[in-house]
Amino acid sequence: MVFVLSGRIEAEALEELQRLLDSEQGANRVALNLRDIQLVSKEVVRFLARCEQEGLLLKHCPAYIVEWMRRERHDLTTGEVKRH
Repeated sequence: MVFVLSGRIEAEALEELQRLLDSEQGANRVALNLRDIQLVSKEVVRFLARCEQEGLLLKHCPAYIVEWMRRERHDLTTGEVKRH
């Protein structure tokens, strides 16, 4: 099962996205196709990183999101706090 996401994903959409993923929990393999994602928030990046760690396949994930997830995981494991 592949869900195709596009455009902007805001934190407000995460609850619905989680419900959708939970409804497909019995499927053999669930993936998110992120090819057409243009903008995400920090909360969304953290959500995607958690999903990936739990085995959800992220297909065609834009490079900036992959790098952002890597940095978020690094910050969470090292306890670093970023100041902007």
